[in-house]
Amino acid sequence: MHFPLHPETPAEGISIEELFAGRDIDVDAMYTRMKSLMDAEGLPYGRRSHTYNSRLAQELGSWAETQPDGGAIHDALNKAYFVDGRNIGDAGALVEIAESVGLSGSAARAALEERSFKAAVDADWAKSREYGVTGVPTFVAGGHGVVGAQPYETLANLLTQAGASVR
Repeated sequence: MHFPLHPETPAEGISIEELFAGRDIDVDAMYTRMKSLMDAEGLPYGRRSHTYNSRLAQELGSWAETQPDGGAIHDALNKAYFVDGRNIGDAGALVEIAESVGLSGSAARAALEERSFKAAVDADWAKSREYGVTGVPTFVAGGHGVVGAQPYETLANLLTQAGASVR
């Protein structure tokens, strides 16, 4: 499900400092904490200078899910944004990312230009508001949820509460 994190962000993005200005947030400490969490899980994480509007990336992701092996777009978008610091609000960059996972660049461009998955993302945004989602990632199962990067044990407990068998 998609969530409107900072939907007011312009396509060209804004600096991380501008995003958190006046909010008494230590940007360096925030990065160090996230980098440590990601390193502990063996996941790559880069130092971004900007945040970008993710709306078109969400529409591209919805389109990609309709394509054979299109689910690979999600990891590629995550890497492009959180590791490489790419502008995922830029249609050209998004087409390149789609092509990098074997999807048709021309079909991706058409989906973005026609905004053919706008309604699907709008529906996701409505559902996220209905669930009370306030940040990403949010994990929801069985009417319970947790927000933010969480250790395995926390996610396993969420699934157990929802009635799943966790190994």
